[in-house]
Amino acid sequence: MSAVANPPQTLYKSTEVKSKYRPEIDGLRAFAVVAVIINHFNKDLLPSGYLGVDIFFVISGYVITSSLAGRESKNFLDFVTGFYERRIKRLVPPLVVFVLITSVLICLVNPNPGTDLTTGICSLFGVSNLFLFKNSTDYFAQSTELNPFTHTWSLGVEEQFYLLFPFLIWFSGFGQQTVKGARNLFFWVGALTIASLVSFIYLYQVNQPAAYFLMPPRFWEMAAGCLLFIGFQKRTSIEQALEQIPPMLVLAAMVGVMFLPLSAAVPATISVVVLSAILIACLKQGTGAYELLTLEKVVYVGLISYSLYLWHWTVLSISRWTIGIHWWSAPLQLSIMLLLASLSYRFIETPLRRSSTFNRIGVVALGVVSVFLVMLAALGVNASRKSLFLGGKNLYEDNRLYSSLDLLGNSGRRLIVLGDSHAGAIGALLEELNKKDGFSIKMHSRGAGIPGINGENPTEFKVKALNHYKDNLSAKDSIVLVTNYQGINETDRIELMDEEKVVSLASHRDISVILFRPIPYFDNLRPYRECYAAWFRPFAREEANCKLRRERALFERKFKRVIEAQNALASRYPGTVIIFDAFSQLCPQLEKICSSFDGVGYLYKDDDHISAYAARKMRGAFLKMLRHSTVPLTGNIEPER
Repeated sequence: MSAVANPPQTLYKSTEVKSKYRPEIDGLRAFAVVAVIINHFNKDLLPSGYLGVDIFFVISGYVITSSLAGRESKNFLDFVTGFYERRIKRLVPPLVVFVLITSVLICLVNPNPGTDLTTGICSLFGVSNLFLFKNSTDYFAQSTELNPFTHTWSLGVEEQFYLLFPFLIWFSGFGQQTVKGARNLFFWVGALTIASLVSFIYLYQVNQPAAYFLMPPRFWEMAAGCLLFIGFQKRTSIEQALEQIPPMLVLAAMVGVMFLPLSAAVPATISVVVLSAILIACLKQGTGAYELLTLEKVVYVGLISYSLYLWHWTVLSISRWTIGIHWWSAPLQLSIMLLLASLSYRFIETPLRRSSTFNRIGVVALGVVSVFLVMLAALGVNASRKSLFLGGKNLYEDNRLYSSLDLLGNSGRRLIVLGDSHAGAIGALLEELNKKDGFSIKMHSRGAGIPGINGENPTEFKVKALNHYKDNLSAKDSIVLVTNYQGINETDRIELMDEEKVVSLASHRDISVILFRPIPYFDNLRPYRECYAAWFRPFAREEANCKLRRERALFERKFKRVIEAQNALASRYPGTVIIFDAFSQLCPQLEKICSSFDGVGYLYKDDDHISAYAARKMRGAFLKMLRHSTVPLTGNIEPER
């Protein structure tokens, strides 16, 4: 996506430049970025339009290899510093400006931009893909649309490719222009391509975020462009054969692939990569596809494609936080994208890329310094996010999902809290119990969607964590188990029943076990985007996905099964199991409608994780439950019907 050849001021300035510059490649970039933008506007319009990024990868491999072919270098240091000088001048200036401005913009409308800003900072160092993978991000989930830096994962993949590729080029002999250099590079890259493709196919079935975000499973796409260039240099017969394929037919096939559903991601990705390589090979003057892709305006979109890719997602993300995306708003949003990209290309990309003010060492040093300065600026923005937020201050909450807490209290009572991410969501409650009531807190949570160490499931994790304390437990301890009913599988075996291992261990030590009732589940709830009105949100849909009929929540199949399992545990272990009715704290029994907003603050941070405000609000009821814990609350929260 970012590997753009340095075009002349005018596209056909001289015969020498014309022989090196292929305007149709920029036309192909335009095709790719337009497909991505259409998909990001509305996935239903072009379900696999995101594959435009894969086209960028193929182009990058081809252009980078062609730019290094025949380039003279004194030694490896001269070669590698020259390579990174060009990459820094190409990538860094637009990126640092984009990150700085977008960091401020998202803080104006998002009350909790911490994850967004961290993603942006990671993008400065080419590791935002690793950050998103670490957080088990689903790129296709609706929540990613609200992070204005999600799309920078592809920059991370390319930049990590650039860490490896120069070494392959030089030590294969290709960069030194040795006799066997091209052959060595072809076989080295070919072997890595096969391994990468196999890993992509395998990982997509077992760990989709890894296949999507990590560089090794993506290496084969950029390598395809490299192999294409080398193959043409050594086997003109292959090039001549591919030239016979009608490029318009290949282009039409690529469009067709982009209409495939997301479920066909693996064959669609492979198809687009292969078709992209074929199209680059057969795009020759005189063909209809060549004439289309070399139209002046099409080429210009290709020239600004890097900046356009950076800014288009910011425009869409900020729009989703504010006015939304509608048929009538699309022309305005598209115009803003093009304006920002054009300004970035004209005043940042082009002047700095062609500047000769600094030598190689100066360029590298300046690039590193600018990255660190913008990182510090983004951290400063994060520190000031509360004052930057333009909405009501009562909406501003620290809604972290805690992974652990270790707080010492003075009451002699200790709570050992175990569970999935929903245990992490009650972190604010636990901090209140420590600060105001003197409880010592030991909390360990692990997201149910993230495989545990050595592959243990959430239940195994709870048992493993509890075993850590088994020799240091007393009657003043209480074990708190928090489970999300949406994670219960649909088979007859209820996973929650495996928690009897924890309850059994506690019963032999006269320790109480507190089971949190599951909470109401809101389908696609995004409260900060849909459930509040502000001056910058004139079209806020306050009723959309923000309310839920209580009866519907109570009698949802998975919910009932968890209630039955909890009641069964309480019956088998009287005096040990206590049930805390978190459901009724969020949706009182007298109410017919469960709301994400209680008139003061928001109770949810997303579909089924409570906010810090809601967690703190439960303190009174939780203390009352503990005071009456000698009589276990084992009944249903609602009468049977």
